Amino acid sequence: MTRLPLLFFMTGVLAAADGDPAELPIATSAAATVELKGYPDWLEIGFGSVWVSNPGLGTVQRLDPKTGAVTAAVKVNRPVAAMAVGFGSVWVASRGDKSIVRIDPTTNAAGASVPVAIADSEASIAAGAGGVWVVTDRKGILSRIDPETNTVVAEIAVKARSTAAAAGFGAVWVSNTGEPKSKDDGSVQRVDPKTNTVVATIPVRAQPRFLAAGEGAVWVLNQADGSVSRIDPETNKVVATIEAGVAGAGGDIAAGEGGVWVRGGKALLVVIDPKTNTVVKRFGPAQGSGAVRAGDGKVWVSAHDVNKVWVLDPRR
Repeated sequence: MTRLPLLFFMTGVLAAADGDPAELPIATSAAATVELKGYPDWLEIGFGSVWVSNPGLGTVQRLDPKTGAVTAAVKVNRPVAAMAVGFGSVWVASRGDKSIVRIDPTTNAAGASVPVAIADSEASIAAGAGGVWVVTDRKGILSRIDPETNTVVAEIAVKARSTAAAAGFGAVWVSNTGEPKSKDDGSVQRVDPKTNTVVATIPVRAQPRFLAAGEGAVWVLNQADGSVSRIDPETNKVVATIEAGVAGAGGDIAAGEGGVWVRGGKALLVVIDPKTNTVVKRFGPAQGSGAVRAGDGKVWVSAHDVNKVWVLDPRR
């Protein structure tokens, strides 16, 4: 077991001058800071641990959430995209092997490998709604993996240039990113897992990519202007658009622990209150891209450019 230094700080508070929350320094706001060699990127929470994909080391690292210690490192050939936890496993995309790798948390070893390539390295896997879901073709194919057999059992036609997938509210949600320079070609599609068909296409702002299901809604980060669209799963309509100010490539989004947490390249972290649909906190300074996950009473934020993972207390 390798123990890594944790630095603990008191939370700082700054006053906003113009009504928008002032930027809080992550160094003094974080409850803990974990330093990891390599390229710590995507995060996932599950099985009493935090999982960090580290393509710089060719591993998925398992962290003890209480100490920040690396308790295991599972070899994965060029791990990319956001991981998923479900069906007793951690699911991670291997760009090097062009497969979805299933990690057994009881043995900390890679087990089954499903031979499908992920369509975009800046995407996500979804686990839930009866399967494991991943966009496997930029022309528009959402593949459904049966966790009982570790095989693809359905290929669902979605819009071209779709990227991320999320499971929640009895459905699978897929972001249709559209053309890179398009200003009006963004949407999210809802897939019914009972029929393996698209049952709704919901217009959002341009270049939606990362999405999360939780806190009563589906939340979508639109990279063109840095806004976040809130979709009501009951009506399949956008009921709010929040000007989050996280435009640009990279980033991530998570919903949980009473908030919606938006990671960006030009803005380290923005927090949206789902009760008011407003930005209530900002953390900085910008540290390049990374990921964010919320769960088990904590929020974890990675920054691969500076080899750090921060731990936030969502109650502060």
